[in-house]
Formats: sequence, C-alpha cells, structure tokens
Amino acid sequence: MATAPCNPAPRPAADSSTLSERDFARIAGIVSKHTGIKLPASKHLMLEGRLRRRAGLAGFASLDEYCDYLFEEDGLKDEFQHVVDVATTNKTDFFREASHFDYLAGTIIPALLAAQRTIKLWSAASSNGAEAYTIAMVMAELARSQAGLRYAILGTDISSAMIESAHRAIYPRSMLAPVSPQMQRRYAMFDKGVGENGRARIVPELRRKCSFQQLNLMDASYPVDRDVDVIFVRNVLIYFEPEVQDAVVRRLWGHLRPGGHLILGHSESMIGTRQGLPQVASGVFRKDRT
Repeated sequence: MATAPCNPAPRPAADSSTLSERDFARIAGIVSKHTGIKLPASKHLMLEGRLRRRAGLAGFASLDEYCDYLFEEDGLKDEFQHVVDVATTNKTDFFREASHFDYLAGTIIPALLAAQRTIKLWSAASSNGAEAYTIAMVMAELARSQAGLRYAILGTDISSAMIESAHRAIYPRSMLAPVSPQMQRRYAMFDKGVGENGRARIVPELRRKCSFQQLNLMDASYPVDRDVDVIFVRNVLIYFEPEVQDAVVRRLWGHLRPGGHLILGHSESMIGTRQGLPQVASGVFRKDRT
C-alpha cells in the first residue's frame, strides 16, 4: 500500500496511469461540496493532468498510487488543499474585460473623490493576483493627477497556491501584454530573459497597496469589512449552481457601503439582474444609498 513520504522527492513525469471515472466523480463531489464549483465530465483530462503533476511532486510513482493514498488510506486529510488548488485554478489576465476598468476610472472613482477617505476595493476571486494588480495600476494612474487619493485593495481566493503566487507578484513577460507600455514601465520590473523565459514583477509601491488572504466564497460569512466601495467577482460565478450564485452575490452585496458597486463578468450579468440589483453598466451594479 502507498504511503506519503515524509520528505517527498519529485518523481519523473513517466506515469501513464489515468484517473478513473470513479475517482474523478469522488474528487468532483468533494470540490463541489467544499467550493461550489462544478467539475463536468469535460474537465476530466484537465484534472487528470494536474493531479498527475501533484502526485509526482508528492513523491508517488503513479496517479493510481496517489489516488489509492487519497481514498484508501485517508490521505485526503493531508492532501485536501492541494486537491482543491489543482481543481479550482482558473484562467486570469491583466485588464481582462477592460471596459470594467474604464468604468472604474471614469465613473466610479471620480464620484468618490469628494469623500476624502480611503477607497476600499476587493477582488473576491483574485486567482494569481492579476486582477488585484490591474486595479492597483488603475488607481495609481488616477493618483498621479488626484493628490491625496488613498486606496486599499484586498484580493481573496480559495486556492492557497494562488494566494502565494499573488504575494510573489511575478508573472511571465507575455502575461503583461495587455498592460500598456507606459504602465509596464511604471509598474513592472522586468528581468533580462527574453520570450517565454522573460519574467516581470509588480513594483513594491503597488504590492504594498494590495493584501491577499484565503477565502472560500461558499462560507456563510466573510471576514471582510462591510464598507467596501467596489467588489470585483468576475468569471467565477459561472462555475456555480444558480442557488449558490445567488447566495454568494447576496453575501457580497452585504459588504458594500451604500453607493458601492459590485462588478460581475460580462457573461454573469444575468445573475445580478435575476436578483433585481440596480444595473448601471454591463456587469456593474450599484447599491442604493437609501
């Protein structure tokens, strides 16, 4: 029977075992119960590849051996967070759905400037931090012409691996492509690598504006302030069942101050309209002041 090595050494990627339908269904059920995220059959190969890599890193000779450890020897207690991490890591980009950042800079923030207080922004499914640092770039640009503009950005995600990545703030050079050349010069430090080997790190000034913490949107309550000005939760609700979508949006809505904005992905706008939230732009909903 397989046992988890105390100090596992990565194994070579020669494993040809596959993830059985039974084990896929087990893992999909665990992930859905814990995170609300659905893993349809179309995700089978994706999950198999990611679990195979995890099995090698954990020192197992094969994916079969790893799954035996998870389900036959109660190893899921030790590997639970790793399983969640590999199953829930989703695509993200800088300036994804750029119109939302235009609306933030052109409409939302100008209306808040008279308040003369710290503006609170929350990226509620921040993945590797690209969205939070995009928000930071937008705010830093505004601060160049608005003396005294103060802001703080929180990024949260269920994946501990993504939170660690966000703290590091190091990205492939190619990932910075959507960022304007001017912003790249101001807010990223590039190494000397070229092509796919090149990397960039977000400058310390922006990293200090962003904090990150692990958070499960399925939790009944969130340890976050209830006077947030802007909440981004984009392109994650589509993975939830409708009743979970509604519950998450209601909880997030409760963390907005009156006049605050909730920003959903363009393909998720119907979730907000279904709940009767006041919509002011595509995917953007504003909480009444009364």
